[in-house]
Amino acid sequence: MQRLIQGIHRFQEEDFLPLQGLFEQLAKGQHPETLFITCSDSRIDPNLLTRSKPGDLFILRNAGNIVPPHGVANGGEAATIEFAVAALGVKDIIICGHSHCGAIQGLLQPEMVASLPALSSWLSHAERARRIVRDNYGHLDGDRLVTATVEENVLVQLENLRTLPAVASRLLRGDLHLHGWVYKIETGEVFAYDLASGQFVPLAEYKYPATEEAVRRRTAGAI
Repeated sequence: MQRLIQGIHRFQEEDFLPLQGLFEQLAKGQHPETLFITCSDSRIDPNLLTRSKPGDLFILRNAGNIVPPHGVANGGEAATIEFAVAALGVKDIIICGHSHCGAIQGLLQPEMVASLPALSSWLSHAERARRIVRDNYGHLDGDRLVTATVEENVLVQLENLRTLPAVASRLLRGDLHLHGWVYKIETGEVFAYDLASGQFVPLAEYKYPATEEAVRRRTAGAI
């Protein structure tokens, strides 16, 4: 705690003053263009990763960067996303998984979280990812298996995201775009899901997605 308190003092003395004008503007309201959904893992800092400033990102974090589909859970995730999409009018939503994810390891090895009933129940919203990997990635193990599951989970959560009414409405209008990212902690690399290739590619090779109608034509409703 002492380190955190010292950090606050340094923030007030060294960081706040140069940005005081920005914070004064932010006190009047926020206008982020991006909703960033990621894991609660302490090794991920969305603002550091994207070099964004206060007010740029509306951030939602939970174990496993999970978005429960519409109607199955009455939690903060749906409320946060609805506010970002319908009230703040964000233009982009990013779901960002990461390497070495403890939640994903628990998904693959339920015995690891058997003593954590709330977490075990929460991970049921990623069960489709586990089954996809079980049925299609039997040749993988270790870190490669975790990586494949992290990627599949991002795609599953994007599908869940599309079921939320506020998101579905904006997608139909064509003024909201969804993105699936995976952050590799040990290298700082970010990979994005590319619709054309059906693969996660380095972010430098990523093409901004087409409108939702074009996506539907190309994927027949599947991300």
